[in-house]
Amino acid sequence: MNSRNNLPADPGVTVPTVPRHVAIIMDGNNRWAKRNGVPGPGGHRAGVEAVRGVLRACKNHGVEVLTLFAFSSENWGRPVPEVRALLALLSRYLRNEVRELHEDGIRVRFIGERQRLSQRQQKLMRQSEELTRGNTEATVVIAVDYGGQWDIARAAQQLAGKVQAGEIQSKDITPELIDRHISISDLPRPDLCIRTGGDARISNFMLWHFAYAELYFTDTLWPDFSEVEFGLALAEYSRRERRFGLRERDGAVAGEGTGA
Repeated sequence: MNSRNNLPADPGVTVPTVPRHVAIIMDGNNRWAKRNGVPGPGGHRAGVEAVRGVLRACKNHGVEVLTLFAFSSENWGRPVPEVRALLALLSRYLRNEVRELHEDGIRVRFIGERQRLSQRQQKLMRQSEELTRGNTEATVVIAVDYGGQWDIARAAQQLAGKVQAGEIQSKDITPELIDRHISISDLPRPDLCIRTGGDARISNFMLWHFAYAELYFTDTLWPDFSEVEFGLALAEYSRRERRFGLRERDGAVAGEGTGA
């Protein structure tokens, strides 16, 4: 995913500015299954094929980091059979796909709580991370039992512990210090968040990380989200001017939300 000039002939979308880090909320699997007359798990299995396509697109476009929202902390509230199917599919994906990712030089990482997962699933995750730890071509981050509020609360707990231990004072806590205690703090922050399935919200995903991310919403259901669709999202991203709270062109401070 590092070769930024290796753009594919298809879909024929020129992308002059490529995000380093793309995060995706993969929504619409169940609706896709209902639309296509297959059981619910069939929609999730079709979603795995979409993951493969997006990985190819990331490689072709030169995206360095891809983060996928695979299972949220709220997903535990879904019907038990669906939760079991989702987690079984995740385990199957790790068993079947990680070796190929490793051969492609891609590092696999996970963010999320983990403790509520089975010992077998936690072991698969550890093995995936250990196998691919030294890879440098690109990084795939899989969010499992993850919530943005949990991530911020965990950082706050860690810093509170340091205050209690006398390692820092409360006045030392800054956004920069919190940032160092947020998940994947060593990676570039997401430049672009894509959500499929038609809903225009981020659903407790990477709340801290998305402070200045560009948001892209599409009605396309996740199993139908192709390399062409991914290219269109990148093209839209390349047309946006990212000012990070500054004024256009002159760099003068103009706070976000002021209409400047």
